[in-house]
Amino acid sequence: MTEMTASVTAARPPSDITKRSLPASLIIHALLIAASLLMLYPLLWMVSASVRPETEIFSSTSLIPSSIDFSSYARGWVGLDVSFGRFFWNSLVISLLVVTGNVIACSLTAFAFARLRFAGRNFWFAIMLGTLMIPYHVTLIPQYVLFLDLGWVNTILPLVVPKFLASDAFFIFLMVQFFRGIPRELDEAAMMDGCSAWRIYWKIMLPLSLPVLATAAIFSFIWTWDDFFGPLIYLNDMNTYTIQLGLRTFVDSTSASDWGGLFAMSTLTLVPVFFFFLFFQRLLIEGIATTGMKR
Repeated sequence: MTEMTASVTAARPPSDITKRSLPASLIIHALLIAASLLMLYPLLWMVSASVRPETEIFSSTSLIPSSIDFSSYARGWVGLDVSFGRFFWNSLVISLLVVTGNVIACSLTAFAFARLRFAGRNFWFAIMLGTLMIPYHVTLIPQYVLFLDLGWVNTILPLVVPKFLASDAFFIFLMVQFFRGIPRELDEAAMMDGCSAWRIYWKIMLPLSLPVLATAAIFSFIWTWDDFFGPLIYLNDMNTYTIQLGLRTFVDSTSASDWGGLFAMSTLTLVPVFFFFLFFQRLLIEGIATTGMKR
């Protein structure tokens, strides 16, 4: 009976199967497109609002403006006491420093947990994982008092220096899982050739770990670029504001708010994140897909 069913299936023309599955495929794709447009509607509306006249921003829900006006971009870029380019530069500097700190410090810490044998390794690894469950707001006041005593408030140091001390346990855990998937025979062969632990980390582990390093770099950049709470706590001078704090200044509860400039600058802030993700998308997917897999 099984052989007969297989022969009938094999004899059936491929076109019949294609025709039967075509309506279902069209329905599925239509639903996916509709869901995508629904999720993208707020973003598309923001882009549309950035090029429409100020009087039409909140009077229409259409994505097609009656007329295109780019004056909001020019007004938003120079409309504040400080040029918005300054905010872009501040955010870029902080984001790149955070990426550098996370990649270097977290990879070194992950290498120690994954490859080196030392007393209390499992205990300290468990303590490190436990910090993932501590809300950021719990440690906010002690950290602020510490940075205030150090004289770091109103500088970028509280936002950058902790990253060079491996303060992001999530990235450490991610890299540890990836490092454990790399065969230990490579370490043993390198040690037989006289390599130290540092050379094994630098010459073997890092070149083989580009996907997970790129994953940590992308998430670090996006999270730092979009961070509002951290700069709000530690930055008081407008010249040190990041783009998120700069966007807040467009909305004033005591006077007129420049909504056109706000939407225009909000659109511009998405461009670096979009291209950063676009360029490293392949490494990001590869890093997530291979983390924790045995090779």
